[in-house]
Amino acid sequence: MSGEAPRRAKVHDWVEAGRPRTLPAAAAPVLVGSGLAAGEGTFRLDAFLGALIGALAIQVAANFANDASDAVRGADPPDRVGPRRLVASGLVTAKSMRVATAAALAVAAAAGVWLTVIAGWVVVVIGVASVLAMLTYVGGPLPYGYRGMGELFVFVFFGLVATVGSRYVHDMTTPMAAWVLAAPMGMLAAAILVANNRRDIDTDARAGKRTLAVVLGRASTARLYAILTYGAFAAIAIAATAGMTPRTTVFAALLAPLAVGPNRSISAGLEGVALIPVLGQTARLELWTGVVLGLTASSGSWA
Repeated sequence: MSGEAPRRAKVHDWVEAGRPRTLPAAAAPVLVGSGLAAGEGTFRLDAFLGALIGALAIQVAANFANDASDAVRGADPPDRVGPRRLVASGLVTAKSMRVATAAALAVAAAAGVWLTVIAGWVVVVIGVASVLAMLTYVGGPLPYGYRGMGELFVFVFFGLVATVGSRYVHDMTTPMAAWVLAAPMGMLAAAILVANNRRDIDTDARAGKRTLAVVLGRASTARLYAILTYGAFAAIAIAATAGMTPRTTVFAALLAPLAVGPNRSISAGLEGVALIPVLGQTARLELWTGVVLGLTASSGSWA
């Protein structure tokens, strides 16, 4: 024995545990919903900041909770590929990670209180539902993330709920354009999870974590990823052309070529470390899509 004390988690370890590559999934729909509000002349800076802080805090809380829950369930073995998990690596205890989760949720709750003052009780319903969905993803007695339902919940909460909810807090309305653009945002958010689960398909299968990638297999997962990424841009183009969203939002469809690279990586059958960049590429794809949609929607041009 060396007699050396085990290394304690440092700030950069906690940042890594927050999984910053996944944060665009939380920020992008807020940009879209707020952009629509700006285009309709109802934008409120305090509502935008409250929604953004709340969304990011819930995402960080989800990542912390997953770190603890997956370690307890044995889903983070030593040969796992991807960002280091703090609990599984022994840098922090599961209890400490749960405390960090509670702290992130407290930040989300503070943002939620302010949004409730602005937009009423509907925000409470959205917040409670989002937290429950986050906690039961890989936690609780029946974690839906272990039963191939993660992508569905991501589509609903990071697409429909996040986009429409971010529009709602500005003036308590949910115009059709918000619902329409929520679909491609949900598809891109789900694609992030597909990329993550495709990378971890072997270790998840051994741990009994039946993600959708494990259920479908490699080839079908690659097809699903293509449908979600390319389909999102097709939906954006169709909606803008049909006048369901501001015409200028069609420019976001020009980002579709950015989906070619990660699709090639997944369809080529790359494994392990070689798939790590795909997660970041997919997250950036959603972020840039949210930025362009938000900016073009803010023009309010329907002509």
